[in-house]
Amino acid sequence: MSETLMRGTLVRGFGGFYVAADAAGAEYTLRCKKKFRRMKLSPLVGDEVLFTPGTGEEEGWVEEILPRKTSCVRPPVANVSLLLIVVSPAPAPDLMLVDRLLVRARQQGMRAMLIVNKCDLDDSIADALREQYAGAECPVMAVSAVDGRGLGEVRGAMAGELCCLAGQSGVGKSTLINAILGLDRETGEISRKILRGKNTTRHAELLLTGGLRVLDTAGFSLLELEGGMEPVTLKDYYPEFLPHEGACRFTPCYHDREPGCAVTAACDAGEINHERLSRYRQLLADVKQAWRERYD
Repeated sequence: MSETLMRGTLVRGFGGFYVAADAAGAEYTLRCKKKFRRMKLSPLVGDEVLFTPGTGEEEGWVEEILPRKTSCVRPPVANVSLLLIVVSPAPAPDLMLVDRLLVRARQQGMRAMLIVNKCDLDDSIADALREQYAGAECPVMAVSAVDGRGLGEVRGAMAGELCCLAGQSGVGKSTLINAILGLDRETGEISRKILRGKNTTRHAELLLTGGLRVLDTAGFSLLELEGGMEPVTLKDYYPEFLPHEGACRFTPCYHDREPGCAVTAACDAGEINHERLSRYRQLLADVKQAWRERYD
């Protein structure tokens, strides 16, 4: 087996089969050995694997899943290094989802960028979001898959990264991927009645084109922070809070309206965006509730 063992990246999975691409882009259809089930380890799109290629009409086998740098349950993908969070004028941006995604990215050690698509329809949203996320270490880029503005800048940021686009359904992730990669894949349209997107992407797939690596994933409008996050740690994933750590009257401080809270004072002074802090407190309440119920 050692003579034929190859290395590749899982680019998609379907019906118990997986497709791995080698360094040259050649694809191999594989099965997953039962040992992974016993290990309670499921292959994810984005996984780096060692595999035995099949012969003739027979599929090959995934022999080993190499250690992951990052992993996500929703969407189920591995080794993402750059998370591109996509919003648009319609449907209206769900900034609580954006904040949850930012926390999840920082938990995993991913970099994150906020992409405002469809700026040909309304270019004011990008400026408003730059103000809200000024201290969040999350660049905001205004792009249009229709007229091409901003796409070159996004391509430059994606070079050398394994990227994942995430966000609400209907914000144009698939259309944006087509524009960035020069592809012609099926895309959905917004329902005019309810302004919710129709999911076009049903499964995660890793696209390898023009030197870029992009995970195309199903759109979603909800995201739970996996695992039991201790509530006091949530604040650690908000970079704009860090300059004020240790300056609060109480230790630890949750930055949830406690007397003498330095983060509250910074918000009152205009140093921290008040909408961002308000959503943090909403999310903190959710995390506290989940922490209380973690053994139920």
